Amino acid sequence: MDLKDQDNIKEVIEGCINGRRKYQEILHKAFYSKMLVVCMRYAQNTAEAEDLLHDGFIKLYDKLPKYKYQGSFEGWVRRIIVNNSIDFIRKRKEFTVYFGAENEHIINDRTDSSIDSLQDIEIKEFKAKQIIKAIQKLSPAYKAVFNMYVLEDMSHKEIAQELNISIGTSKSNLSKAKVRIKEFLKAAK
Repeated sequence: MDLKDQDNIKEVIEGCINGRRKYQEILHKAFYSKMLVVCMRYAQNTAEAEDLLHDGFIKLYDKLPKYKYQGSFEGWVRRIIVNNSIDFIRKRKEFTVYFGAENEHIINDRTDSSIDSLQDIEIKEFKAKQIIKAIQKLSPAYKAVFNMYVLEDMSHKEIAQELNISIGTSKSNLSKAKVRIKEFLKAAK
């Protein structure tokens, strides 16, 4: 069933709300693979990503009555899965990293354009699996900020608010995450 068609989406949502297993399976099959990739960005391994996805689907089914049939349904589903992943990271409380005064000049001297690139590394040389593996090797602090900034397109202010850290820490974690990803990818060559 095509879940880009509003009539089909409505039928599936109503079926799920009414507890009809057939429609829950349709929804699950339609988004499982795509959302597992999203969860892999936040998890340490596949098992943890599957747990995140499972919990995310439970929240999704609970929130289906609130869907207003506006905008992309897939985008709405993705936002629930991402928020569930961020909540998981926040609950683990492993994301706060202190950077001492020796790093302050790095935060202040970096421009957004230098932070937005992985410097001289050519991402095109690597397969998606290698890049995901490199992201998974990051510490929870670096991974959370990297995913939220690069993949979820959140600002440092939004990240700081979500994770209860300073904007400077968000910027520093992003910069250090990109350096670490570059190191992991160079080592994988």
